[in-house]
Amino acid sequence: MRPIVRSSSSLSRIRWALRNQERHSSTFCSNSRKLLISANEKEALVNTNTYNSTLFSRLSFSRGLSAEAVEAADAVRLTVSSSSSDVNRTGPLVEYERRISDGDLMTGDVCQLGALKELQRLHDELVESVDTCRLDRYNTSDKSSRSRWFWSRLMPQSSVSPVKGLYLYGGVGTGKTMLMDLFFDQLPCTWKKQRIHFHDFMLTVHSRLQKHKGLSDPLEVVAQEIAHDAILLCLDEFMVTDVADALILNRLFGHLFSNGIILVATSNRNPDKLYEGGLQRDLFLPFIASLKERNVVHEIGSSVDYRKLTSAEQGFYFIGKDLSTLLKQKFQELIGGNVVARPQEVEVVMGRKLQVPLGANGCAYFPFEELCDRPLGAADYFGLFKKFHTLALEGVPVFGLHNRTAAYRFVTLVDVMYENRARLLCTAEATPQELLEKIVTISDAKAMSPRTSSRSRKNDVSELCVDNELGFAKDRTISRLTEMNSKEYLEQHAITHNL
Repeated sequence: MRPIVRSSSSLSRIRWALRNQERHSSTFCSNSRKLLISANEKEALVNTNTYNSTLFSRLSFSRGLSAEAVEAADAVRLTVSSSSSDVNRTGPLVEYERRISDGDLMTGDVCQLGALKELQRLHDELVESVDTCRLDRYNTSDKSSRSRWFWSRLMPQSSVSPVKGLYLYGGVGTGKTMLMDLFFDQLPCTWKKQRIHFHDFMLTVHSRLQKHKGLSDPLEVVAQEIAHDAILLCLDEFMVTDVADALILNRLFGHLFSNGIILVATSNRNPDKLYEGGLQRDLFLPFIASLKERNVVHEIGSSVDYRKLTSAEQGFYFIGKDLSTLLKQKFQELIGGNVVARPQEVEVVMGRKLQVPLGANGCAYFPFEELCDRPLGAADYFGLFKKFHTLALEGVPVFGLHNRTAAYRFVTLVDVMYENRARLLCTAEATPQELLEKIVTISDAKAMSPRTSSRSRKNDVSELCVDNELGFAKDRTISRLTEMNSKEYLEQHAITHNL
């Protein structure tokens, strides 16, 4: 074999290139690790090579590196990620960066980026474990699914997912729902996945329990049905206020996790604060432990409420008393000048029906008392907005100790409307902030005055309603009422309902 002869100048250039490449390789890896450690601490290190290739090229190369340094770093990137192509990389973080570059989203929030990296981590793990987790609904035949179900009835066995889920919590308007939807939409449509509001999810659970009443363990059957439809379960606005929900959640999710369910949830509450102060909370505590064991818990610490950054829109929220005539006039304009609104009936769960005082062309009219001072709940509101896209609500009062139950229903009503992108036309005694000003948490009450921290003070002249759940929920309600009156929300409402 003929020896390869190189000139001394060629050898010098090669040595220089290798040294330069080695130096920039070291800098690149160091910067990559620092980025990930600050955002994700320990667990995110597994994604150092694959994730930071795009991020590093976007951030570092634009800061004036020499052409030689760029070439060296590119060589390192190609070497490190030779097994995977960044061009084909998908996931919520990639889509988030694309939307920012297209101007669809505001410049990246550091707190949102931390949550996105967790979502990207989960996305990548799911893609790698799609077969193990039985995510692809077309990958397994119906026959084998039925066989697995049959044998599980004879010999119960656990098939807990090897992939941990994610529990995102933080203040109102920080983008939790947007980030979860971003994650959900980037997953293949052939996967067994479901995105649903927590209220709606629990209504479905109770409805199925009713159907299987009489079985030895109906919760186990319900969990198997849910797992058959969706292995990845995305629950928005995880909030436990109902004792009936609290008492079944531990057993329900015990069965769900045993059936391989992977949970992604958003909430305003830290898991340790869920159902705080609720009846028989000691029976609920094992669920919190299970939730933390099966999910990575991540806080979005942003102090920005993006809902309040929307453009104001006048004409849908009227403040004052005795505005019934004005509201009916606006309602008539929405349904059409020549259209006559008539009483209607809406079917809700389990055969119950909700009477609508006036309705026409997708718009419903209710006095506040008819919708929030009666024993109605989320099931009734979901049923209402399956038929109507707009609600005219007359006479929303200021909330306090005397109408605490109505405040709970109003909060639920706003949640359901927001979930369904429904439009609100209303008259109220005060601004959204002032409506709920007298609703406070126990800690807020103690900070204001030690004597107001007791719920049983009937002679409290301030009329404060001290309630932890309502106190936490009020910020979300104020935020949503503000956004629902914005130009952006109303445009989205029109698109959603083809108006």
